[in-house]
Amino acid sequence: MGSKVALKFPEIPERANRTIQEYVYARLRNAIMVGAVPPGTPLTIRGIAEYMSLSPTPIREALRRLGSEHAIEFLGNRRMSIPEMSGGRFEELLHLRIAIEAHAGERSLPYISDNYIGEMRSLDDEMDRALRDGHYDELTILNHEFHRLLYAANPHQSAMPLIESVWLQLGPFQRLVQGDLKNTYLVDRHKEILQALKSRDALALRKAIEADIRDGIGRSGREMLTQ
Repeated sequence: MGSKVALKFPEIPERANRTIQEYVYARLRNAIMVGAVPPGTPLTIRGIAEYMSLSPTPIREALRRLGSEHAIEFLGNRRMSIPEMSGGRFEELLHLRIAIEAHAGERSLPYISDNYIGEMRSLDDEMDRALRDGHYDELTILNHEFHRLLYAANPHQSAMPLIESVWLQLGPFQRLVQGDLKNTYLVDRHKEILQALKSRDALALRKAIEADIRDGIGRSGREMLTQ
């Protein structure tokens, strides 16, 4: 497999006391979430172990965990793949994103300070540059940081694991459709999110988050799946 499929697993930040098993899982999970591994990509334990210069044991455990999160599809005969996206699965994940993230955003609103808004505005400015320059990998990472900063502002939040699970399942497909954002994402919904935060308007925040998801991956994803 190593000679047939060019694997690309971006490096992740070092973390003290992280075991090799945790590192492998975190790196593979991040690669799938940011769309570095396209849908349909075949995977083998041996191929990944060779790519990462590691033994098969931590790779096997990481893939097992990712399989339980529906990020890896087991095909039999030791073959695995990144799942292809279907119309029904896409609609389910899209509606889950809207429901959970609108809830998480509203629950975070009381804890959002002007400093938070300033940090989010800086990330949004970087996203504008990345989109303009066609740097879609960077755009995905910055978009996650923007939304994660908002939702994690709530010190009592329990939604981030659920949100990241949906991001993980959408990641490979979302990366495929990002090239069409300039044609489908015509209103900057992040600016609306920032304005809703500034005015402390919970209803406007929910509407802006929903519109951001629908105009982002929703519209372009549906168009690709119906082609």
